[in-house]
Amino acid sequence: MSDANEPIPSFVVSDRNLALELVRVTEAAALASAHWTGRGKKNEADGAAVEAMRTAFDTVAIDGTVVIGEGEMDEAPMLYIGEKVGSGGPAMDIAVDPLEGTNLCAKDMPNAITVVALAEKGNFLHAPDVYMDKIVVGAGLPDGVVDLDSSIETNLRNLAKAKKKAVRDLVLCTLDRERHEELIAKTREAGARVRLLTDGDVAGAIAACLDTSQVDIYAGSGGAPEGVLAAAAVRCVNGQMQCRLLFEDDAQRERAQKMNPGKNPDRKLGLLDLAAGHVLFSATGVTSGTLLKGIHQYPNHAVTHSLVMRSKSGTVRFIEGYHNFNTKTWTPQ
Repeated sequence: MSDANEPIPSFVVSDRNLALELVRVTEAAALASAHWTGRGKKNEADGAAVEAMRTAFDTVAIDGTVVIGEGEMDEAPMLYIGEKVGSGGPAMDIAVDPLEGTNLCAKDMPNAITVVALAEKGNFLHAPDVYMDKIVVGAGLPDGVVDLDSSIETNLRNLAKAKKKAVRDLVLCTLDRERHEELIAKTREAGARVRLLTDGDVAGAIAACLDTSQVDIYAGSGGAPEGVLAAAAVRCVNGQMQCRLLFEDDAQRERAQKMNPGKNPDRKLGLLDLAAGHVLFSATGVTSGTLLKGIHQYPNHAVTHSLVMRSKSGTVRFIEGYHNFNTKTWTPQ
């Protein structure tokens, strides 16, 4: 046991500070995109979030490289894959979704959030922008209690047994998509309930890991970049996650192979394949939903609600921020 008076190692202090600095980044993106809430202009909302997040990163003490971002260099003006961000410091890989749920923000619907995750360099899966099959459950369950290759009926039975619940008391969360019709039907036939999301599967995956959400399992296919972001959050709360990339053609498969040389692109991915090492995660709500409250705007200030997590400590913090528009600035100091 360490002496209570023993100094805390500097890298631990730095890591703690960095986790809290990330909240400023997601808050900046959320506040900028909130101006467009309900205005029906998803591209403008996304553009505002991207610009604010990129500016906020200039104050963060890291040597960061975007590995999950807004697209390739020729597709995005900012936060593109390979872009360097930060004011200097430890080498970190960055995964971002400046506005997860652009349609949700444009239509003022629940669950629009801004998201950032950091990992030590080389510890995020370099995922192409393809679909990914996913299954997620929370902490405190036997290893392998659910399996991507098992039927949903089997997974629900095993999960119910592990949680000492009846299957009818379980809630499965998934995106409301035509491709999930069979998953939804079989879940209901097994007796469980289904919570459908119009968009935003990062929030859905995290919800499966938080007792407060009343979601027991997340399943279905969504974007691979969002899968990496979700994995970072699941790591922080000791949940379980399995995934597999889904390819539409050989060109997509070959691209995935080039991004991860020597690896079978069709393999089942475990949580550590997606996000390894020490991981930090932050999200801020834009519109209220299952995970976070949305922005509350007033004439001279706004209130934000954020979630920040560290895998090293397993600490989960919900942070309410009050932002004074008379003094607030996103200009790097």
